[in-house]
Amino acid sequence: MLAYVLRRIALTIPTFLALMFLTFVAIRLVPGDPVEVRVGERSMSPERLAYFRHELGLDQPVWKQFLDYVWRLAHGDFGVSLSSQQKVLTEFLTLFPATLELSFFAMVFAIAVGVPAGTFAAVKRGGVYDQALMTISLFGYSMPIFWWGLLLIMFVSVRLGLLPVSGRIDLINYSFDQPTGFMTIDALMSDQPAAFFDALRHLVLPAIVLGTVPLAVIARMTRSSMLEVLNEDYVRTARAKGLAPRRVIGVHALRNALLPVVTVIGLSISGLMAGAVLTETIFSWPGVGHWLIESIGRRDYPALQGGVMLISAVVIGVNLMVDLLYGVIDPRIRHGR
Repeated sequence: MLAYVLRRIALTIPTFLALMFLTFVAIRLVPGDPVEVRVGERSMSPERLAYFRHELGLDQPVWKQFLDYVWRLAHGDFGVSLSSQQKVLTEFLTLFPATLELSFFAMVFAIAVGVPAGTFAAVKRGGVYDQALMTISLFGYSMPIFWWGLLLIMFVSVRLGLLPVSGRIDLINYSFDQPTGFMTIDALMSDQPAAFFDALRHLVLPAIVLGTVPLAVIARMTRSSMLEVLNEDYVRTARAKGLAPRRVIGVHALRNALLPVVTVIGLSISGLMAGAVLTETIFSWPGVGHWLIESIGRRDYPALQGGVMLISAVVIGVNLMVDLLYGVIDPRIRHGR
């Protein structure tokens, strides 16, 4: 098992290095000069501008900038934001709980709806429900996040007035300390019980928007895996013994069909992080995605580089954990590689 773990960890290193290089190059292809962010609209002498460029290291050759960037990352230094003058790692850790909370509820929504829907579609294979689910899942997978988010805001929030449009909580009615950064947890810990339900209300729309794509993937994968398992001999044996249909499906079939579903759920984390950028922008959600979008407009190289690398580290870490979990669940995986 140890050899398997070390092999999987070793495979993540080239991925991380490739992301590091691509991030460094892609950010410098964005038009604009980061020095303008530092000096603002004030008129500066050429000497002063040259000083700021030297301070940011932008007067060095690109290869030298990249090597310096790798050296700083190797020592845990993600740089200092040009706009806020705060450490990128500090800003990331402050904003990441909001993104993590939104991603968690989006995944809960996707799993809670996708697994039962896919299971029922497999049981009713070829029926009206099965065909409707496949059509809806295909539509949900193909739907642009920004369009889906704007539709929900228009109908649910603006016309019906059922849910709030933006933010994490009503700051006018509720005010309390946020030691964890997770609004729902901090609301529960406060002396304002209604704040928790208000935080949940703010989560509903962005969680649905962010969770729609993984929901469609999970539903289709659950259906496919269930169809394969339902034809196995042990399922037919369980039915022949006279076991209740719910027990056959829930215990014998679904339990064995969840292995590929677990893998898909883990791999969907990267999709959640990418979708969070658009979702947080649409709903003015103060998380890492919204922060990165603002950093692009500000040409904030350190914030963009550090933010992308930190998110990449989280995604790679989650995928590694899923990969290791896969090997634990199915010993053939770790012995066969």
